[in-house]
Amino acid sequence: MSINKVILLGNVGKEPDIRYFEQNRGVANFTLATTERAHTGRNDQQIPERTEWHNIVVRGGLVQVVERFVHKGSKLYLEGKIRTRSYVDREGRDRFVTEIVVDVLEILSRRDGGNNNHNNDYQNQAFGGLGEPSYSGDNPDDLGDDFLDTNNPF
Repeated sequence: MSINKVILLGNVGKEPDIRYFEQNRGVANFTLATTERAHTGRNDQQIPERTEWHNIVVRGGLVQVVERFVHKGSKLYLEGKIRTRSYVDREGRDRFVTEIVVDVLEILSRRDGGNNNHNNDYQNQAFGGLGEPSYSGDNPDDLGDDFLDTNNPF
């Protein structure tokens, strides 16, 4: 038996790159920063703050959630799997990319700023987990009218 499970809590580093393909299937890519606080280690050694950047991939119906509610600076809780893929770049060199493929997405903070077109009323909403509201992300049509109603989302 083996387990490939990642849990991250961090801030979105750039606006998500959203691409749709045939039959409303899509993918969202963005970076997430996780930061370990500075602290004092053994023998009074000062350990500086350290930020790690993660490449995040969201597929299925969760792409619509990312498109509507996730923006640069958003604080997210994510659960997913580590995936490594390789490709050949334009110069013919082999490249490797490590990504987190998201299964569960929880938005922990609102987007600040009053002059945007995004609804700021979503906070602490889980998508894809066991709690309410949940959404597996497999079929965008399963979102339903309640999900898409910005006046009464849940």
